[in-house]
Amino acid sequence: MPPITAVLHTHNDALRLGRALETLFPCGEVLVIDHGSVDATRRIARNYGARIVAAGEAQCRYLDLASHDWIFFLGPAESISEGLQSSLFEFRDLAPASVAHTALAVSVRHQAAEGWLEASVIETRLLSRGSPMGAPCLGREGYFPAHQPSAPVLEGEILRFHFP
Repeated sequence: MPPITAVLHTHNDALRLGRALETLFPCGEVLVIDHGSVDATRRIARNYGARIVAAGEAQCRYLDLASHDWIFFLGPAESISEGLQSSLFEFRDLAPASVAHTALAVSVRHQAAEGWLEASVIETRLLSRGSPMGAPCLGREGYFPAHQPSAPVLEGEILRFHFP
């Protein structure tokens, strides 16, 4: 059973973070890399049981800080759909030897003023610690792994909110 660590980068995301954390049931650990928040972001993360690490302490060691071998990257203004939760539960229940890839991708659906747009973006978001992509050393604006076009796409979607 490959357990999953979720990694979220935050900076003054108190208005959005709870929604993201509420959807991470398939993940056995939530690791919040905080970039100097001065609002209630850290308190909210603690209330959801997340482990919080200051970005300066992490020093590009995000995969090393994770307790599990599979790392799922999510933004604080995102949440995962029930379909993606199901896919992650199914993935988590696989025997580790049966996982043929070291990276998996998901569809991302964007919120717009007129409603939800169709999912048109595919991003690599689930990485094995042993992925040849290595540990992403990413700043606040680019905290997701580089997309691998060959990564299989999981069922379900990430929902990216543009409004609190």
